[in-house]
This record gives sequence, C-alpha cells and structure tokens, in this order.
Amino acid sequence: MSPHLFEKMVLELLLKMGYGGALKESGSLTGGTGDEGIDGIIKEDKLVLDMIYLQAKRWENVVGRPEIQKFAGALLGKKASKGVFITTSYFSKDAEEYTKSLDKKIVLIDGEKLADLMIEHNIGVNVHKTIEIKKIDNDYFAEED
Repeated sequence: MSPHLFEKMVLELLLKMGYGGALKESGSLTGGTGDEGIDGIIKEDKLVLDMIYLQAKRWENVVGRPEIQKFAGALLGKKASKGVFITTSYFSKDAEEYTKSLDKKIVLIDGEKLADLMIEHNIGVNVHKTIEIKKIDNDYFAEED
C-alpha cells in the first residue's frame, strides 16, 4: 500500500474508533512534502477545542527514539498536547520510555496492535461468516399472576 493510502487507512481507523465524534469532516490528512511531521489531524469536538495529531509510518525496521522526538517537536510546533504515532513495525524500548517522560500524551501503536484494531473495527477486513445461537427465553413463557 502506498504511504498516502496507509495514512488514509490510519485516519479512517481512528475515526471508526470514535475519535472526532459524529462530526462530518472531523479528520483530514496533511501528509506530503512540507507536512511538518504531521500526517493527519482529528478534530475532537464540534468547537474544535482540542485536536489529535497523527504520524503514520510504513516501516519494517524498528522506530526509535529520534523519530518520536521529531514527532514530539512537531506537536510542540502546533502547540498540541495529543498525538498518535502508528507504525507497521514496532517501537524500541527507548522510544517507549521517552513517551512516558513527556508532558504531552503520545500514544504508540505498533504493527501488531494496528492489525488487532483493524480487525476489531472492520478496516480492511470483511465478515466471512456469522453464527447465530438461540436460547429459549423462559420469561416469555411465564404466566402472569
């Protein structure tokens, strides 16, 4: 998948998870040259009192602390307090520890967690089969006094 399509998928996933609420146009992509380290933005509420900034990386190698530091710097430049960094690979321990030391909230989602969330929220998957199991409703057959 192209970087643009990956960013679009990540945005769609977060919107399906309920971020941005019921707002139309609550999320947008900013990726491309000159994106200042931000790939997408989600408006959290109708008054746009808060925003969630996104970084999406299609990587095979480990994402280390320097990449997280760049993202934290991009958040600082936007005066933002919330960010989500999503990768197809995984994060180094140093990167994970660094996010815990920040005054900003940066959530890290690795490839395994990304796949779990995609399945849970039906992004990129189809339901193949649904099984319905029925049970007798004893209350339905109860006599009224």
